[in-house]
Amino acid sequence: MADSSSNSLCNPIHIAFAIAFALLISSPIGSYGFTAQNVINSPLLTKKIATNRTIKVDINGNGEFTSIQAAVDAVPEGNSQWMIIHVRKGIYREKVHVPSSKPYIFLRGNGKGRTHMVWSQSSNDNIESATFKVEAKHFIAFGISFKNEAPTGVAYTSQNQSVAAFIAADKVAFYHCGFYSTHNTLFDYKGRHYYDGCYIQGSIDFIFGRGKSVFHNCEMFVIDDKRLSVRGSVTAQNRKSADENSGFVFIRGKVYGIGGVYLGRAKGAFSRVVFAKTYFSMTVLPAGWTNWSYSGGTENLYHSEYDCHGPGAEKGNRAPWAKQLTDKEADQFMDISFIEGADWLPAWL
Repeated sequence: MADSSSNSLCNPIHIAFAIAFALLISSPIGSYGFTAQNVINSPLLTKKIATNRTIKVDINGNGEFTSIQAAVDAVPEGNSQWMIIHVRKGIYREKVHVPSSKPYIFLRGNGKGRTHMVWSQSSNDNIESATFKVEAKHFIAFGISFKNEAPTGVAYTSQNQSVAAFIAADKVAFYHCGFYSTHNTLFDYKGRHYYDGCYIQGSIDFIFGRGKSVFHNCEMFVIDDKRLSVRGSVTAQNRKSADENSGFVFIRGKVYGIGGVYLGRAKGAFSRVVFAKTYFSMTVLPAGWTNWSYSGGTENLYHSEYDCHGPGAEKGNRAPWAKQLTDKEADQFMDISFIEGADWLPAWL
């Protein structure tokens, strides 16, 4: 097991975290999501799930538990009613696993700038490296940052996965959460997922998997890794056939950061990614998309954009398979109907 702490103040990932934190606290929405109109906040979610069952976690000892995992362990097997686990502000240095036997958990933090779940582990196994793993359906998180602080000096080795969160369940939602790492930050493995107002940081394939997910008004912040001869990509979606109903849809939000990045790379033969009404800074490379390390054809890739804007949204030099969607083509991706969200989400925008 890797050491869960890091003492180097000069570690590039710490510098990136500092930049990200400064951006968060200077945002008009801030860390809480309470000050802007049309924002889903903690009181609204608490009202929607309508439960008075709460476990309090406080690292300073002013709750039932000082550990998030201990609180999860206290939820009964086969739980069938919503349980709130309120994680008060602090840095919780632990790996946390929500097993499939414990659905209906609402993990409620005090804001992604205040409540942090942190571990430091790289591995040749994405799942093993993950700071947070959820395998239970009907899971909600609000106002928590999930961080993998593994050092970046593992490029070109088998120890290059450092996952912040592994999402392997259906009907999972994250509101105003943060996901921080370098390589393979968010493993959106399988199931229907909704991310609202989240911040996701990484360098290479930092949102990947075979999930069917909507990212609404999320920020994707790129860390440049100059040691690598290839440019990173925001997504590596792994849809393998036309019959597989998966894909990543980004509605509004922005892609920005340090260095250059592709919006996505071909991971599966039918990889499906849509960016709609999203701001692209100059961080987005002119080609937009890449098939680096993929040996198959590009005819079935669904790498697409719709009404995006910013200096990185110029269409003239896009990869030949990249699609610019019409209004009609984009319509099926523009709301939560893509994930049948009205049937299970407590709130959405």
